[in-house]
Amino acid sequence: MTATVTTPVPGGPVAAELPFFVYGTLLPGEPNHDLFLRGRTAGERPAVLPRALLYDGPGYPYAIDGHGRVHGTLLVAAPGVYGELLGLLDHLEEYLGPGHPRNLYERVVREVELPAEGAPATGGSVRAWVYLAATAVTRSLRTGGVLVPGGRWTTGRTP
Repeated sequence: MTATVTTPVPGGPVAAELPFFVYGTLLPGEPNHDLFLRGRTAGERPAVLPRALLYDGPGYPYAIDGHGRVHGTLLVAAPGVYGELLGLLDHLEEYLGPGHPRNLYERVVREVELPAEGAPATGGSVRAWVYLAATAVTRSLRTGGVLVPGGRWTTGRTP
């Protein structure tokens, strides 16, 4: 079972400085990575969002709750820029606050799996902010969306 955590209103106080799980245009090599993340992260590593499905969107993907896995990257904010990064990502993802009717995405907390990186390193999981499709978008995707096979989004570049 996954829990949704009520999140602060954009620009308001931040409850926890959690890492971010990204799966679309913010991935390394994608257009928004350099625009929004350059100089603002202290670490990036491959990660997987379990119990989620990935749908193709108009130039960017949407993740929703479901019986699958979404591949992406876990980002840790650089020291001193967490609030700035959170604000930039909320703006990019059109997140106006928990349950806001004009949200394109909802920012929620999910457990993200980290694959093992070399011996004897082990994987594990970590709580992270994830932008999932808002309720109205999710309904539309479930009825007529295009599922991304394997839960791995690319814009035509070699994975």
